Amino acid sequence: MADWLTVLTTTDSPEKAEALARGAVEGRVAACAQVSGPVTSVYRWKGAVETAAEWQVAFKTTAARYQALETHLREAHDYDTPEIVATPIVAGHAEYLRWIEDETAE
Repeated sequence: MADWLTVLTTTDSPEKAEALARGAVEGRVAACAQVSGPVTSVYRWKGAVETAAEWQVAFKTTAARYQALETHLREAHDYDTPEIVATPIVAGHAEYLRWIEDETAE
């Protein structure tokens, strides 16, 4: 796994998205989080195709803090099966990547 990650989740309101973002940053499991939306999500759930407006949250964290971030999201999220997807950051501005490490240090 890469040293740094972008982790995505979605939720159904801007207030819930901000709460997830703030909780992760306050808990130092993410250095920052960007909330964007609404986005239109189309998905299959319990045998039916659904469409919903959602807000996406992109967290920046380290591989070392991923499990703590996932735990935070699973506990704080109100979806039965929340999206929690990590994408490696393979390159980036060295000072920014160092900042991610500093802000997520235990």
